[in-house]
Amino acid sequence: MAQLIKLQNYISRYENDLFHYPARYVRLKKQEWRRFQEKWAHHQAVSFIKPIQLEDDWMIEPEKERTGFFRSFFSKKECQLSEEESIQKAEDTPMFSINETESTFLHTEEDAKKLFVEKMYQFQVKWASSTLLHKSPLDHKYYVDERLKFLLQRLPDTFLVFYEPVLRFQKATVELDIVIMTPIEVWCLTFLEEQNDAVFSGTAERFWTKRYGEAESKLLSPVVSLSRTETLVNKLLRYEQIDLPVRKAILSRNGYIDYPSAPAGIDYIDKRAFDTWFHYMRKVSSPLKMIQLKAAKALLDHADTISIRRPEWEEEESK
Repeated sequence: MAQLIKLQNYISRYENDLFHYPARYVRLKKQEWRRFQEKWAHHQAVSFIKPIQLEDDWMIEPEKERTGFFRSFFSKKECQLSEEESIQKAEDTPMFSINETESTFLHTEEDAKKLFVEKMYQFQVKWASSTLLHKSPLDHKYYVDERLKFLLQRLPDTFLVFYEPVLRFQKATVELDIVIMTPIEVWCLTFLEEQNDAVFSGTAERFWTKRYGEAESKLLSPVVSLSRTETLVNKLLRYEQIDLPVRKAILSRNGYIDYPSAPAGIDYIDKRAFDTWFHYMRKVSSPLKMIQLKAAKALLDHADTISIRRPEWEEEESK
């Protein structure tokens, strides 16, 4: 599962220590899967399943990280320490359980794996919108965002995803398309997906044409936002002297892109080529690299973040 480094302008755990969290996540996910696998095997082996609460603690308040001292008041330094301790405790304590309702649908290990991946996805959205001290008002559409879920659940652990991040330059903010930092290159992506088998005709103008059946309509060229994203990413990497290739692509998993005179520099990947491209992405087996983390930090350093201090902390301070 790829890692969600930045979601829109929400506060992210990775902003606290980008060089620490990615490797920790990889280790934590593998460890939790082993534990989850054991729980599934246990449920399969016994005929009676002890009732378990229908909601896991991590779904209700994952930011507590299972610490017994969450509501204690800390100085800034102590808060940073407690967060590190809480993550360590999360590694020592299983995060996910299998409740009684779920267990009735887990007939095979593949079923268990799908449930685990879903729980990890929900966990990642929480990590990408909260820290121990702060949280961002989260639009719950991201819990069911099909594109985000597709990317996170099917790409390798070592891929770092910026999903429609908002960057700040001087006093202006700019929303980018999707940016994925792989160990070997950076991909700037935009999706062009509407009705199944729609045909998108590209032009060098500001608008493209979409044909679906007998209907024809205009839409803003996806090249506009994609080129802006690639330009800003390249600019930040050059400023930090990071030599990592930046590629850009327009993706349509369910439609066709017709652009015979397309200029070089953009990959147009429709349903005829998507499986081949995605197979290439999934086969990247390189571990996390320092240059990849530096590239991600270059974006995070300019990321816009809107968050509020947790009410729990405000209550403690008022006391």
